[in-house]
Amino acid sequence: MKELLKRLFNHEELSREEACQLLQDITAGRYNEIQIASLLTVFQMRGIKVEELIGFRNALLSTRIPVDLSAYRPIDIVGTGGDGKNTFNISTCACFIVAGAGYPVAKHGNYGATSISGASNVMECYGIRFTNEQDKLLRSMEKCGMVYMHAPLFNPAMKTVAPVRKAMEVRTLFNLLGPLVNPCLPAYQLLGVADLTQMRLYTNTLQRLGVGFAVVNNLDGYDEISLTDEFKVMTNRYETIYKPSELGFDIVRQEELFGGNTPQEAARIFDNVLHNCATKAQTECVLINASFAIQAMEPLKPIEECVAIARESLQSGKALRTLKKFIELNS
Repeated sequence: MKELLKRLFNHEELSREEACQLLQDITAGRYNEIQIASLLTVFQMRGIKVEELIGFRNALLSTRIPVDLSAYRPIDIVGTGGDGKNTFNISTCACFIVAGAGYPVAKHGNYGATSISGASNVMECYGIRFTNEQDKLLRSMEKCGMVYMHAPLFNPAMKTVAPVRKAMEVRTLFNLLGPLVNPCLPAYQLLGVADLTQMRLYTNTLQRLGVGFAVVNNLDGYDEISLTDEFKVMTNRYETIYKPSELGFDIVRQEELFGGNTPQEAARIFDNVLHNCATKAQTECVLINASFAIQAMEPLKPIEECVAIARESLQSGKALRTLKKFIELNS
């Protein structure tokens, strides 16, 4: 570790193979928590390169419990976390709108590390029992078009770094890795990032991995489309900055997206959105993210048509029925 830190202090880059071996050594318990924290700090200050990120990803995937959902070609909708905004569970809520519209969703998530309520927190509020059993996941996908995979059940190697991540209370390279280690290797991703540097990093990474994607960032620092300002979208086909008004949406105030002080408060907002009785700001924020997820899967559809599909899924009750069926199958 001493030699590695010296190299990284000197802005040297690790090869894909070196990064893979390093993370395998970390998850095997060969380094102590102070060494791991030092390493995470270096990468946070220096930035991580595409080959390093792919190497770290390969290390985690090599130890995962795999899930075969390839027949469905699902999408994962996820943010990197760590934006410090403490919004409600926008990405997870968008999953049910997308699934309600008939698109398979394989959501990979965890408890909140830098926010009050992560995806797993809100799932628990609904009484969801996490599982890594292939048969149960396939049944959920078949019956309601949606599965939820609680990350610790599929990537036991991450337990090694969990205490360090929790103690640091800031985003680290593991926030970057989370969206890349979905155990079913989804065909598509809507990926929210907190800054434009991450956006370029993920775009280059996902292109090399052959995933159909949309990477999104609100220009005021949200790791999702928040509608609080202009936002940028990068896909396999285009790169554009949108004003909310261009797509028929109003600007939202930051406080209107606050997720509350407990997971239960965040879950109430989540529930209100899917019952179509949330505030306009909360509802539209979820809808716009769901819309770009749909376009990631249907790249030839104009975004206006994808917005209409997402809105119909919510207003018709399809999204809510998907949630209810999902709870029935997974409780």
